[in-house]
Amino acid sequence: MAAVTIRRLSEEAHRALKVCAAQHNSNAEAEMRAILEAALRPEGRGRLGTALSQMSQQIGLTNADVEALEHVSDASPAEPMRF
Repeated sequence: MAAVTIRRLSEEAHRALKVCAAQHNSNAEAEMRAILEAALRPEGRGRLGTALSQMSQQIGLTNADVEALEHVSDASPAEPMRF
């Protein structure tokens, strides 16, 4: 796991961090981890797989449709275009 050092943090911010940690029955280091995780990986963020699944459900795509496409696909290499 990575380690991070934060330099030149104001006394006010450090004090507020300690107060926030105490309110959550935690320590300053754990509180900083929680703040960074919440800021960088929010729960409501969009995920590609979820979005694709929702789109396919909206248009009525089924596993049978995907299987049909797999059987039709040609495995031979494509011919290059000639100009």
